[in-house]
Amino acid sequence: MRTRLRWLVAAAAAAVVSATLSVVPASAESNGGVRVMPLGDSITDGAEVPGGYRIGLWQRLVGGSYRVDFVGSQYNGPASLGDHDHEGHPGWRIDQIDANIVPWLQNTTPHTVLLHIGTNDVLQNFNLATAPARLSALVDHVTATVPGAEVFVATIIPLANADQESKARSYNSTIPGIVQSKAAAGKHVHLVDMHSALTAADLVDGVHPTASGYDKMAATWYTALGSVPGSVGDPGGPPVARHIAGTQSGRCVDVPNTNGTQARLWDCANQASQSWTYTPSRQLTIYGNKCLDANNQGTSSGTQVIVWDCNGQTNQQWTVGSNGTITGVQSNLCLDAYGQGTANGTQLVLWACTGQANQQWTLR
Repeated sequence: MRTRLRWLVAAAAAAVVSATLSVVPASAESNGGVRVMPLGDSITDGAEVPGGYRIGLWQRLVGGSYRVDFVGSQYNGPASLGDHDHEGHPGWRIDQIDANIVPWLQNTTPHTVLLHIGTNDVLQNFNLATAPARLSALVDHVTATVPGAEVFVATIIPLANADQESKARSYNSTIPGIVQSKAAAGKHVHLVDMHSALTAADLVDGVHPTASGYDKMAATWYTALGSVPGSVGDPGGPPVARHIAGTQSGRCVDVPNTNGTQARLWDCANQASQSWTYTPSRQLTIYGNKCLDANNQGTSSGTQVIVWDCNGQTNQQWTVGSNGTITGVQSNLCLDAYGQGTANGTQLVLWACTGQANQQWTLR
């Protein structure tokens, strides 16, 4: 009971602090794989076991030859977790996640969302009668913001306290109907029975799983993902070619198939000059053998961004951040539409990162 009271005090404090602060890493990890957002509270974050279920899920996906990119504004976990990005917020309820979900999704455009939320609503006894309606509204906001995404909605895991477990079961009983109604309306929403995967014996403090409990969650997520073709891509499949679209301009990065030609903005179209592939070695390739390149190994603001035969050098390596930036590994400068230009033909350069919209990009 003492452990329980200490946790509840900590959770209440976390709810106040975490609801107003976000921890954003200097540069999020990305391998160009299928973008998956782990979304929820401290169970997604990995309380008691940093990384939580994301560790086992990552290892299973890698073992299955899937290439995924976990996305989110939060970052934690051990080295055995190959991608530390997530959207798990300790102490948060459904309404707090819902208040922030649209910009999170707009910043990361996930293809798949893994949602486990509602535990803190139960622990805080927060308007439980309307918790299902809040969950339904949250799912609607997800599907409206990323309509093509596969959204996996989990029942919440068990709680050790008998009264709280009864309330959790009551809340969970509404989730299948919510998911069914979304699916019937043509939304890509799927039910995951997470509650049945664990028992109270899998909890370290009555709320959060042990390491083996988190691994049971990972196995359940992995099975659910495998039941929906394409939710995490195809095992062993090649990297996917995408447009690089400017947030400010709405136009795409375009370049002819000629060494030394400077990249530019142009109206997005389904053509080879705009089909970029982000590789595991962090190259942005085009035409099969050419790479986005910082001209002459340049590392100063104003360096032209060109296309050149791929050679493996660091001036051809880029970090695609979940905050929308594309930064040069060698220079640590941002891909920039010169002079805040938005018109066809606006040239692209490297520039000191400013956070402005002409340095924001989406691979889509």
